[in-house]
Amino acid sequence: MSFWLVKSEPGAWSWDDQVRDSVTAWTGVRNHQASNFLKAMKLGDLCFFYHSVAEKRIVGVVEVVREAYVDPTAEDPRWVCVDVKAVRPVPHPVTLADIKAAPELADIALIRQSRLSVMPITPEHWAVLGKMAGLD
Repeated sequence: MSFWLVKSEPGAWSWDDQVRDSVTAWTGVRNHQASNFLKAMKLGDLCFFYHSVAEKRIVGVVEVVREAYVDPTAEDPRWVCVDVKAVRPVPHPVTLADIKAAPELADIALIRQSRLSVMPITPEHWAVLGKMAGLD
């Protein structure tokens, strides 16, 4: 199993939207590196759901339930999306400031490549973030 972080502006697609719909396509990714990460996702992979822009915090966990396929919102068939299912909210949202303050997260992709909307999370970083978020 691999771990990821997916980002969305809460005004465009929020955690509440995800919970309401349960399973949804993660569409609209138009960055080649982020798109390649979507292509690498496998069934059962877990992703932190991150509210970007004003909130800048991890708010939930989603699971990949359908691997990469052509993004129906794209004109170019090279862009892909995956389907994700809401798993659970995090008991304690983890802010970007919290992440930057944790020395063990200094090399996390969220800090190094902050503009990416999809990024891998190492198992070690997943464990640290999960603990910070109050996950079992």
